[in-house]
Amino acid sequence: MKSLESILVLDLTHMLSGPYGAMLLTDLGARTIKVEPPGKGEGTRQLLASSPRYSRQGMGAYFLTLNRNKESVCIDLKSEAGRNVFYDLVRKADVVIDNFSAGVPARLGIDHGALSAINPRIITCSVTGFGETGPHTDRPAFDQVVQGMGGGMSITGYEGGEPLRAGIPIGDLGGGVFGALGILAALLARERTGVGQHVDVSMLDVQISLLNYMATMYLMSGDIPEPLGNGHFVHVPYNSFKTKTGYIIIACIGDAFFEKLLEVIPREELKQEKYRTQPGRFPDRALINAIVQETLLADTAENWLAKLRAARIPCAPVNNLAQALNDSQILARNMVVDVTLQSGETVAMPGNPVKLSGDDDQSYQAPPLLGEHTDAVLSELLGYAPEQVAILRTQGAVQ
Repeated sequence: MKSLESILVLDLTHMLSGPYGAMLLTDLGARTIKVEPPGKGEGTRQLLASSPRYSRQGMGAYFLTLNRNKESVCIDLKSEAGRNVFYDLVRKADVVIDNFSAGVPARLGIDHGALSAINPRIITCSVTGFGETGPHTDRPAFDQVVQGMGGGMSITGYEGGEPLRAGIPIGDLGGGVFGALGILAALLARERTGVGQHVDVSMLDVQISLLNYMATMYLMSGDIPEPLGNGHFVHVPYNSFKTKTGYIIIACIGDAFFEKLLEVIPREELKQEKYRTQPGRFPDRALINAIVQETLLADTAENWLAKLRAARIPCAPVNNLAQALNDSQILARNMVVDVTLQSGETVAMPGNPVKLSGDDDQSYQAPPLLGEHTDAVLSELLGYAPEQVAILRTQGAVQ
């Protein structure tokens, strides 16, 4: 049994931020019905769909990854008949999540005000670029837009270089994570109050939240931070270093780890008394990093990592994706899972990082074909007769 098995989610999302948030809830057991427009369905279905390397069964890697375990129904929300079908689903549902542009749910008649009149217990969540209040709420936004506006790109990269976005789409993914978090909080509050509420998540707000202590440091001092590459603004050495066979990370947070590092790298230049404490090391960080780097070039990454681990110094290889996804720790934690598609073919993808001791089901169902579950959902969940479904299909309200 999974923790959210009793929760029914209506997923109106597209692209990345919203589908990822819904995926997190689905992985935890929520029954998630993806409501897609008739025709081509949700836009992410088209991404990479024709790629021979990155698609299966006409579904690209984006859609495959984000929509496992979900069901698909096709409903035209722009038609009155279609909206009435959706309203019937809302009567049964716990959560409606979308990432439309701000204002679109109200124009469609599916905002929280409209849906709570139908089901007072409904929880709605909208993940948007800038949120539903403020001067920029009507602007379009995708991942790199909020990464740029949120300040994170200005501190990513090397000193004197161009600003860089994070290698993963942290703007989109962060919006999805905080959307799921807000929904869980609203579900818990509903247990106390008996009524639902609306969750308003701004991807830009999330970027500011993720600045965390760095934002507080600026607000306290007025000092605008600069990019540091892979270094740290306090700890030394804390960086990536090249070896004979690749890069490794050494993270000496605190003086005790530096003392241990001297056992692995016994360079006399590093044994100065002033280097025994962080305030003495930091002004000479460039010199210390250079000495460490020079030393590490003499041996392989594997040998250095073995020595560092034996000394209990925080360290790691800098893996590419092939190395990361085949790491024994990753595989032992079921972070690469096989999902069997309708054709019988299996696709490997990232697993669920949340491990709950009471959840004994780690199975994954195939991402849905477009409208694969329309008939079953309308008949079994809503009790529609076959004739009623046929009429709706003739009207173009469902597919």
